[in-house]
Amino acid sequence: MHTASTASTANTAQAEAWNGYEGAHWAAHHDRWNAVNEGFDRPLLAAAAIRPDGRVLDVGCGAGATTRLAARTARHGHAHGLDLSGPMLERARTVAAREGLANVSFTHGDAQTHPLPEAAYDVAISRFGVMFFSDPAAAFANIASALRPGGRVAFLCAAEPEGNDWLTALTALADLLPVGGFGSPGGPGMFSLADPGTATGLLRTAGLGDVRAEHVSAPGTWGRTAREAADFLLDSGPGRHLLGAVGPDEGARARDRLTDAFRAHEAEGAVRLRSTAWLLTGTRPA
Repeated sequence: MHTASTASTANTAQAEAWNGYEGAHWAAHHDRWNAVNEGFDRPLLAAAAIRPDGRVLDVGCGAGATTRLAARTARHGHAHGLDLSGPMLERARTVAAREGLANVSFTHGDAQTHPLPEAAYDVAISRFGVMFFSDPAAAFANIASALRPGGRVAFLCAAEPEGNDWLTALTALADLLPVGGFGSPGGPGMFSLADPGTATGLLRTAGLGDVRAEHVSAPGTWGRTAREAADFLLDSGPGRHLLGAVGPDEGARARDRLTDAFRAHEAEGAVRLRSTAWLLTGTRPA
């Protein structure tokens, strides 16, 4: 189930983050991060239209939740996940093996430079894994070359920052935490493709046709209680970075205020926060 990558990594800053604390946090809490994002699975898979015999490339697959979904849909085909994060891929392989999925594999590599096989895949998918390229033009061109003629992409990327309840609550703490610029478009980073014109332009430059951007939104479960949700967000990579820039008193007040903000979203034993995304689709010309 393990496929090693010999390709160099051009995206060094992101590689450091996703093989450091950020990747370790996502790997350790993969079920919780999946609960945050799984509301987008249905529109992603509908756009991907994976056939039972399909061959799927999952870009930025992380701990492999969407790769496993694709493998179950392509039950007579194959799903292959590609990601920069060693800790997350280790978790992906462990879970796939535990679930007995034989038609799934994973590679540790950089989509910008990894030597993907030419015209090998029917569809490339990604659930929030395409916003972190230092050279998105190179990455999308590489991915497009791996599609067969007539093959397609279905990518989810974060849309406008203000459409995310968790970010609205976090940026309200500007008097306590250095959140200025957090969530601003530009990359690589979570909101690097928040402008749909930028995102669709990159796909067209990669040689894809019939490129579209559909605005979608979904709730995600961040915890059972407001305090649990606040702790989860502040213990993630971005939250840890923000807390590390202030003293313990400011950090404690920020945690309490974030907890208070999340209480408005607490219902039926869960804290659900809305997020927005662009669903990007396109096709490699036949």
